[in-house]
Amino acid sequence: MHFQFSESAPMKNLLYIGNKLSSHGNTPTGIEILGPLLEAEGFQLTYASSARGKFMRLIEMLAATYRNRRCDYVLIDTYSTWNFWYAFLVSQLCRILKIKYITILHGGNLPLRLKKSRRLSKMIFANSYINVAPSDYLFSAFHKAGFTNLQMIPNPIEIERFAFKERNGSGVRLLWVRGLTELADPKMAIEVAARVKPQFPDVALCMVGPDKDAMLGALKQFAADQDVDVQFTGKLKRSEWLRLAEDFDIFLNTSKVDNTPYSLLEAAALGFPIVSTNVGGIPFLFADGDEALLVPSGDASAMANAVSRIAANARLRCDLSLAARKLAETFDWKQIRKEWRKILH
Repeated sequence: MHFQFSESAPMKNLLYIGNKLSSHGNTPTGIEILGPLLEAEGFQLTYASSARGKFMRLIEMLAATYRNRRCDYVLIDTYSTWNFWYAFLVSQLCRILKIKYITILHGGNLPLRLKKSRRLSKMIFANSYINVAPSDYLFSAFHKAGFTNLQMIPNPIEIERFAFKERNGSGVRLLWVRGLTELADPKMAIEVAARVKPQFPDVALCMVGPDKDAMLGALKQFAADQDVDVQFTGKLKRSEWLRLAEDFDIFLNTSKVDNTPYSLLEAAALGFPIVSTNVGGIPFLFADGDEALLVPSGDASAMANAVSRIAANARLRCDLSLAARKLAETFDWKQIRKEWRKILH
């Protein structure tokens, strides 16, 4: 779809529906990243919801949709599991109230949801003003499912906030940034460090993120059993983990399901050599061997081998670092802002 816009056009009133939960210790998601960027462009935004409980969050989302029924657009962060139902109910209320709504597709398992819930998916996505896909992975999946009201707009980052550091040393200090959840598979990162240790005895692992699935105790015990040096920081503000990142050499991502995670984009912007599982949208984001090294989900041996390759090969480390930063620059808000302004004209 193609849109035209005028820089001088009056800005619109937007309601942004999503999980605004960083105040409760959760990692910021799209609503807390894209929302402020749109506000800086002059759009008037209302948000829902920051309620801790899922049911109360849903009630607040529906109430906000009704209260803001005269807004120009409703933006809906759309995921594949529990949050799919938020998107379904809010989108159907928008249809009743005749409000244009835009789904912003985030869930790495959304292609599976399209197959499992075809009728409900059609009710949401066929009736949206536009479905915004942040990756070729989701764009392709939705196009194959028959949806044509699609627009590809990557997840934005503000590149100037991320100081590039070429990782050209020989250290094996591993950084992992994600909520501690089963889907993120943090145990695999510890196993990777354990497998690397015989060749690189000074290997260290730092894991940044909130303990969402009450895994911390078991992970600490596993690290002790494996005799691996692991630092668990809990949730950090972005400024805090950016400072921390300066002391690390290689970035790990072990997720079992993913789309285009902000943590990987930010690691690329910092110039990290990245080793990641090749799930969901990640192979659409990074060219394996050029911008990152990708391995099968759950394969700690393959990931350890990839880490060892980077640690032992200064040229590979440097090439991955430079290529990752170059890729991240294409996700800069300055490049992407016009696409959002076109849609929200």
